[in-house]
Amino acid sequence: MKLETIAIHAGTQITDSYRPAVQPITLATTFEHHEDSVIYSRAANPNRIALENVLTKLEHGQAAAAFSSGNAAGMSVFQALPPSSHLVAPDDMYHGLRHLLTSVFKGILEVDFVDMTQSENVAKAINKKTALIWVETPSNPLLKISDIRAICTIAQEKQIPVVCDNTFATPVFQNPLLLGASIVMHSTTKYLGGHSDILGGALITKEENELWERIKLVQTTGGAVPSPFDCYMLSRSIKTLPYRMKGHAEHAGIIATFLQNHPQVEKVYYPGLLDHPGHTIAATQMTGFGGMLSFLVKGGANEADTVISKLQYFTNATSLGGVESLIERRAASEGPDSKTPQNLIRVSVGLEHLDDLLEDLDQALKQ
Repeated sequence: MKLETIAIHAGTQITDSYRPAVQPITLATTFEHHEDSVIYSRAANPNRIALENVLTKLEHGQAAAAFSSGNAAGMSVFQALPPSSHLVAPDDMYHGLRHLLTSVFKGILEVDFVDMTQSENVAKAINKKTALIWVETPSNPLLKISDIRAICTIAQEKQIPVVCDNTFATPVFQNPLLLGASIVMHSTTKYLGGHSDILGGALITKEENELWERIKLVQTTGGAVPSPFDCYMLSRSIKTLPYRMKGHAEHAGIIATFLQNHPQVEKVYYPGLLDHPGHTIAATQMTGFGGMLSFLVKGGANEADTVISKLQYFTNATSLGGVESLIERRAASEGPDSKTPQNLIRVSVGLEHLDDLLEDLDQALKQ
């Protein structure tokens, strides 16, 4: 099956004798004992099974595990590692997962944060205790690009698993497992959910090995799993994912070019731009450049806040990936420890009419 067909059909598994066209929501927490019974909903549920099936196929994996949030998905990987393990992670890692490593897992795991736009930095950071390499590309919020193939080659030589956060690109534009990664992570709250009304996370593995079995143990025993309703909603949303992503990417590319040529904009971060330092690598591992971009307004935090306050069609809110355009001064959301420039504005480009978005940005940027 091609991508669009997988998205529509692989998340539907009909067992109802009435044969509905859409899989019903199964709210039962317990099930009658029989051969192949799911037994108890913390361990499995018909809607979660269907969701994990479509996620597996979209990312060309062997199995998937759905979680109640993206952070829960990432945390399950960290929990699956032996104590005192060492990780190599991006220096601009998503702040929620970075905070997990530096606070919740402080004293339990060791981590070096490096600039992964240069793969040799990963090689230099590896030591005898390194148990995992975490990659995030494009990164949040600077849209940095890491060479997945090169990093995975380094990792394979040392037999170290690589987990790639594919939230920004989605399986529509990037498939890390096909590039050598061991596991793919998603905050399904974002583009896979696509409507800002579902909280969730997911992991998809290339093979069901010992690490994966430990992750599954954390999932089913720890119980940070999505509800049947959330699984149903997410499977429904994924059906339109390929077409939504094409619209997001088309709009983002045009808006990035518009901002790049605007006199009140200092710099634009979007891997689809030819002068982006990671453009060449992105073009070799992505089939599209996604719907996220960031830009620096000339001035500081006050100037950035002023621009945002003038916008009509961009909602000043955290998160991303919805059909509506979202915008925020990212450092304000990340808090006092943020290393993000104070004048950086992150944009999740939505599916409103492109002319409306361009006109809105133009009037907001006028002094």
